[in-house]
Amino acid sequence: MKFIPKTLDYELSPYTGLTRESWLEAGRYLLEGIFRNIPDDSHPVVMPRTETEITYPHLADSQEAQKTQQTAEVFEGLARSFFIAAPMLQNIPDLEVAGYSIADYYKSHVLRVCTPGDRLYVGTYEDQQALSGCADPFRTFQQTVETSALAICLWISREQIWDTYTREQKDVIAAFLAGYAHANTVPQNWRLFNMLDMAFLHMEGYPIQRDMMRDHAQAILNYYAGDGWYRDGHSFDYYSCWAFNVYAPIWNLWYGYREEPWLAEQFERHSNRLMETYADFFDRDGWTNMWGRSNIYRNASTSAFDGNLLLACGKADPGLARRICSGSLMQFLGREDVFSQGVPTLGFYGQFSPLVQGYSCAESPLWLGKAFLCLHLPKEHPFWSARENNGTWEKLKSREVKVTCLDGPALCFSNHQENGETILRTGKVVKHPGDVHGMWNYAKLNYNTKYPWEASPCPQAEAQQYVLKDLSTGEYARANVTFWQGQRDGVLYRRQFFDYSLERESHWIQAVNLADFVVPCGIFRVDKLRLHRCPVELTLGSYGFPDNGTEVIKREEGDAKAVILKGWDSQGREKQMAMTICGGWKELRLAYSRGTNPDSEKSIVVYAVAEREKQYGYGPYLLLSQVLTRESHQDFTREELFPLESVRYTDPQGMGGYGPLVLTLRDGTKRRIEFEGMEGHLCL
Repeated sequence: MKFIPKTLDYELSPYTGLTRESWLEAGRYLLEGIFRNIPDDSHPVVMPRTETEITYPHLADSQEAQKTQQTAEVFEGLARSFFIAAPMLQNIPDLEVAGYSIADYYKSHVLRVCTPGDRLYVGTYEDQQALSGCADPFRTFQQTVETSALAICLWISREQIWDTYTREQKDVIAAFLAGYAHANTVPQNWRLFNMLDMAFLHMEGYPIQRDMMRDHAQAILNYYAGDGWYRDGHSFDYYSCWAFNVYAPIWNLWYGYREEPWLAEQFERHSNRLMETYADFFDRDGWTNMWGRSNIYRNASTSAFDGNLLLACGKADPGLARRICSGSLMQFLGREDVFSQGVPTLGFYGQFSPLVQGYSCAESPLWLGKAFLCLHLPKEHPFWSARENNGTWEKLKSREVKVTCLDGPALCFSNHQENGETILRTGKVVKHPGDVHGMWNYAKLNYNTKYPWEASPCPQAEAQQYVLKDLSTGEYARANVTFWQGQRDGVLYRRQFFDYSLERESHWIQAVNLADFVVPCGIFRVDKLRLHRCPVELTLGSYGFPDNGTEVIKREEGDAKAVILKGWDSQGREKQMAMTICGGWKELRLAYSRGTNPDSEKSIVVYAVAEREKQYGYGPYLLLSQVLTRESHQDFTREELFPLESVRYTDPQGMGGYGPLVLTLRDGTKRRIEFEGMEGHLCL
């Protein structure tokens, strides 16, 4: 059953109606779903499994490995549900849910998981190494992630939980945290977990290794790429927002401002830099885009606003921040299919295995509880008292598009007033050629807030991805590496390689130079082939379209072709999408699919098809296309479907082989495309 708020105030919150009381209702709703699955107060937060093939505990692993994973699951369930329970307890100390005293339950279970000999004890780092049977001294364990969640929640619910322990009980918990705080970690966002563990211990008077703290902090600082974003491993994704830009501000409060003021100043500056553009990452409804890994965490992406507002000089707009947090909250909690047996599924909306990673378990989605950390802010805080506003969306004129291009993290996002959607275009992507999940998460050409990414509908086509088929071997290749050049004169330039491998020189690898720009309802593409081996077939897919009764309309004008889909998503909202090809492509086809769309069991992908027979024949080189979307059945106009009025080429044959070309659209817009010079500016 979906969450329906009882308390609404459209004077204070004209866009969502949600207030602080609404959020408390939502927190209670989530806890009720969790605790209905706990048979008695001696049982841990281990939820019913809806997926057993991908997630841990992995049934195919050894018994020793499964034991390690089972203790990790117990701790993950406790710590992540505590993200919801702790701020709820701070506001409602005597909270009871499903017959449980929430304070009593978490006070007991936090101590139990930290106490040697208890049935629920999750073990020290050294215990886990011995249990796993792995001699690798650099081995890490999931428990490290959850220790920082435990520390945050003990801080938030200090009066209700932490301060009620005896000194001896605190010492037991502190010893447990200290082990993981000073143990091996992963050289990316995980360093923050160790930092918070040590900061909490220091704050409570326990000894820590200050040089280790400083080493972790300087490493985190050096992951910073600019524009408020940090590189996590190789990739950029929401970990920059729900890890770096939440945990670093908390570290500032606990430790940095006093002990490492220069580092703290940098973390604060970076958070404020993120706030300059982060609101535009969401759409007019405040919806979160499905992009990157760990999308089962859903609206945890909004926790970066709370992180900023915890800072000494946070600069987030509180009314806009609450509007986005509430909009994203209802994007998920307002849907029936998000829940199974009262608990968030392993999916973006309903259960959706294509996005699930092996490091997750049934309790992992409760990381979305980080969004509820905003309840730590007192009711008089501007986050709760300011009137909602909708930022950019209140300023855009009809059919206007705002484009934000960030070269540091290679993110270009556009806010389209005509349909209320936000489209994200990314770069600096490197995935293994066989990592199809990584390509879906990171290497799509576009990510749309209202059209979550689609998994493979068929071998020959992908949504918002090129697929190349070698006609001499029958083998398919997908673009697994995306280089970034950036934006010039309103055009974004990137390059994608197919089956890129460091074992081969890059000039032997098939590639396509990407050039695209915004139009009121979508993105127009002018891409240039860079092939060394033919014959090949290329395809390019639209977004995945939810197929719950779809009308298919075909239109042509001159050499241009369009396919329009009209239908509804699984929630009954009107949807419309059109794909147009107007140069270089042969035809448009439809791929019907099941189980590949996060929103709907059945879906359709429109895809364009082109063939290149000659290896060295001159052209044609360019592939022109566009995808438009609208959240209504209002017909696209002729000018929208077939926007191209003329193309002026440099080469006299009009093949686009060299030199700039100028596109003139029917609305008078001119776009100059020039691929020469890309080579000197591409970056990962």
